[in-house]
Amino acid sequence: MRIHLTSVFVDDQAEAEHFYTQVLGFVKKHDVPVGEKDRWLTVVSPDEADGTELLLEPAGHPAVRTYRDALVGDGIPLAQFAVDDVTAEYERLRDLGVRFTQEPLEMGPVTTAVFDDTCGNLIQIATEPQ
Repeated sequence: MRIHLTSVFVDDQAEAEHFYTQVLGFVKKHDVPVGEKDRWLTVVSPDEADGTELLLEPAGHPAVRTYRDALVGDGIPLAQFAVDDVTAEYERLRDLGVRFTQEPLEMGPVTTAVFDDTCGNLIQIATEPQ
């Protein structure tokens, strides 16, 4: 068994597509119309084209706002992405205007930082333990 797909709820798929591809650097994998306005829109790491897909899922379900607001209010990231160097990625993203809620923080063998994805979620970046 392996993880093939996971999702983040987004308020606007076009804005999410821009942020996740142009700012974070993911690559669009699937973009299929679903219904009148939604899309099956997934992105992947440019280093793993056949790796785990991230679905930029419309946040239309009534429970989503309550769930996301509670997580953001408590400072809890919805997802975590691995990076080679948290400090370098923090500086790159900060220079692109990304708002961080937690600057790089060393926690034993792992360094983390948390940013606002502009789509309603907090996302954590982290180094993998050595």
